[in-house]
Amino acid sequence: MKTKTFAEKIALAQDFLPIHGTDFIEFYVGNAKQAAHYYKTAFGFQSEAYAGPETGVKDRVSYVLKQHKIRIILTTALHSDHEIAEHVKKHGDGVKILALWVDDAIKAYEETINRGAQCFQKPKIQTDEYGVVITSGIYTYGETVHLFVERKNYKGIFMPGYVKWASDYNPSATGLQYVDHCVGNVGWNRMDETVRWYQEVMGFVNILSFDDKQINTEYSALMSKVMSNGNGFVKFPINEPAEGKKKSQIEEYLEFYEGEGVQHAALATNDIIATVNALKQRGVEFLSAPPEAYYTMLPDRVGEIEEEINTIQALGILVDRDEEGYLLQIFTKPVEDRPTLFFEIIQRKGAQSFGAGNFKALFEAIEREQEKRGNL
Repeated sequence: MKTKTFAEKIALAQDFLPIHGTDFIEFYVGNAKQAAHYYKTAFGFQSEAYAGPETGVKDRVSYVLKQHKIRIILTTALHSDHEIAEHVKKHGDGVKILALWVDDAIKAYEETINRGAQCFQKPKIQTDEYGVVITSGIYTYGETVHLFVERKNYKGIFMPGYVKWASDYNPSATGLQYVDHCVGNVGWNRMDETVRWYQEVMGFVNILSFDDKQINTEYSALMSKVMSNGNGFVKFPINEPAEGKKKSQIEEYLEFYEGEGVQHAALATNDIIATVNALKQRGVEFLSAPPEAYYTMLPDRVGEIEEEINTIQALGILVDRDEEGYLLQIFTKPVEDRPTLFFEIIQRKGAQSFGAGNFKALFEAIEREQEKRGNL
């Protein structure tokens, strides 16, 4: 039986909710000013916009950073009893909002609420001299939120309530282009429920599934299903722990994040070698490279690739192939002290899959870090 292409798989989505991509990812953090400096220095993000007491926002500050099509917001509460401060106290720094770019934020809200979504924010119309932005939001897994953003009638900096953030400190970009996908970790026996939610509430389709027989090491295992919208611009893999001899990376995340949440964001690049070199020079730490045997077997497993194997081996970059091409990927260590949020750097050369052939090497690298922390 012929394997369906990526285009054939996503065509099965209901797609009643057209999404043009990820509008932004918002992090709730303990110190947004310092976090912004880190993401500028280490990842090459550029200053874009700011909101806080100086702009009339009295309870929080938000810094907006941008690199090509990727936009992140770093937000901190200004008082200890604020819900944002409570979120950070419980979860540590982490992703709160996965914002989605839509044509009609009011319709998106009504459609998803009617299909069973829980309200986070009713439709909100914001205006200034540059136009109008409409937002609305619903909860997904854990305390994570999908915010629908309609900005087709806005010409200003980011959205109303923000001002241009001018900075004398502007490190160069590192080649990051767009958000490829964002991965969520859910609790025991919560996978099927979460998948159904994306199918029924968002109209997404399950394009890939991996069980504990496919994703396992000597010590641990997990299950994963990839959900995609109808044009493939937004993809959300969902992970659930599975029984193993020792604690899996998903269990470690759930323990230290104290609940379900975003495990990592995959950021795409057009030149992974240049990007990873730049990130390493700026202090970004990556998981240790797999054993030499991984690269010795690479030509037989993956076939011909354009990159020099010695070069990608020196950087610890992983390679996998599907029916449509190949991909290169590498994963950072957690970017906070809690072993929770990390980033993936990915370059696609035709492949539309998620590196299933790399799972074992990846998880063994993660387990080596878990063992150092005493959490395996």
